[in-house]
Amino acid sequence: MKNYKIHTLVFATLLITGCAQELNELTPPEVVTPETPTGSRGTLNFTKFVTIGNSLVAGFRSNALYTEGQNESIGKIIAKQVSYTGAPVVFNQPDINSENGFSGFIPTTTTPLGKLVLYDPDGVGPRGASPSASATPARETTCPSAVSTPAMPAPYNTASSPLAAGWAYTGNKALLNNFGVPGITVGELLVPTSPNPAHATYYTSRFASNPGTSTILGDALAVGPTFILVEIGNNDILGYATGGASTPSLLTSSTDFTTRINAVIGTILTNSAASGVVANIPNVTSIPYFFTVPWNAIPLTAEQAAGATTSLATPYNGFLQSLVAGGVITAEEAQKRTLTFAAKSNNPILISDETLTDLTPFMTGPAAGLLPYARARQTTATDLITLPAGGVLGTCVGGSPTVLNGISFPLGDNLVLIPSETQEILTRTAEFNTAIAAAVAGSNNRLALADVNAAFTSFVATKGAVVDGMLLTPSITPPYAGFSEDAVHPNGRGYAFLANIFIDAINSKFSTTIPKAKITDYSGNRTPISPTNSY
Repeated sequence: MKNYKIHTLVFATLLITGCAQELNELTPPEVVTPETPTGSRGTLNFTKFVTIGNSLVAGFRSNALYTEGQNESIGKIIAKQVSYTGAPVVFNQPDINSENGFSGFIPTTTTPLGKLVLYDPDGVGPRGASPSASATPARETTCPSAVSTPAMPAPYNTASSPLAAGWAYTGNKALLNNFGVPGITVGELLVPTSPNPAHATYYTSRFASNPGTSTILGDALAVGPTFILVEIGNNDILGYATGGASTPSLLTSSTDFTTRINAVIGTILTNSAASGVVANIPNVTSIPYFFTVPWNAIPLTAEQAAGATTSLATPYNGFLQSLVAGGVITAEEAQKRTLTFAAKSNNPILISDETLTDLTPFMTGPAAGLLPYARARQTTATDLITLPAGGVLGTCVGGSPTVLNGISFPLGDNLVLIPSETQEILTRTAEFNTAIAAAVAGSNNRLALADVNAAFTSFVATKGAVVDGMLLTPSITPPYAGFSEDAVHPNGRGYAFLANIFIDAINSKFSTTIPKAKITDYSGNRTPISPTNSY
């Protein structure tokens, strides 16, 4: 840093002395006015363009619904691009009117947590930054060591709750275009909005025509759409995946999904003359939520590595060998479970793997202390660690500074996907997408299929793409990130990238030439803030 300052000073001095020796007439740079895009929408009618779906349709990002996110929703972006083909397209949304929004969908009487931002509480730079929610207060941690984390600085020290302006949407509900509801599944488009704040569709009570009675799909069709965008189904698998595949009830069966998506598409085709576009579901295990925290994220000093070896690895590994000798497990399984700790920064994480033999019956007597490790092993590159695990790794279990999550105690099942779980999710995603494709194919050419899955698979496989002269990456790291700080939802540029997938599908199916959105017109992730440096 000191060398940088010195070089900057020298460079500035050269500029000053150079000007003293010779004055050159400066020519102002030529101002180039961007060319307005043009195109044709053919026979398509966007007079009443309606979007139906979940958080991706609502404009949810950074784990919250807030004004900037809504202003860069898929529908808002596409409406702008369609307007270049002729008359302007009006796109009204149930505005949240909140700078930081609220994390979750349930209003409270107290200040709720707001959107996530990259926060560097020690002020050392991006290396120490991680996502934190607006309105997060100061925190004190005493185990395994004392750490003080300052509260969020302004303007993020308040969540700017939507309650400040009233919970209900006060605009004309009959003129709405966006019917995106964060957190909903396919089936929830078909059921009445819930008066229960614990239910995802409770958010819809802000703008439902008849809260508790009307349905999201019914309200969307009641406004008389002429073109419809449908993006739904992610949450039929996403919650299961982000929860480490630990809650089976969150994973919709293929039979139920097929029945429900057919009901949604069938209702649209029966009750509307509109054309439209329907998205399939991307591979959720490829989002940065599952690879921001590496599988070998445990740094250990020589003393720590030696202590873990003596207290855990040696007795556990010896126990495994005794079970091999007794024919309880194979040598191959024992090798898979063998623990090693080294004085380096890439030690694997200790987890429990339910596909391994449960050794509980053999952990008695002298081996009783090994009971927490009945299915323990360390991670490999095929395991996926969730983003929240970053805040759990190395924390104390039961207040003991020697029992640490992911190091000497297995990380919770809800924080990791093992290979068999990942494969289950991929298989179910493929089944869901087959059902979506079949429903679209049966629309008598009224609907186009937006292959979001293929586009995002390519985007992730190539580790990004250069779009409009700018690198866009499948990460949350500024300045090139395409995902917001929650590592699940896109940021503004990511939403523009997603909108272009829909535009490509519309142009291909209906022979239109709607111009694609310019990625650089939309917002990316900001550099980390600190207690003394915010925006």
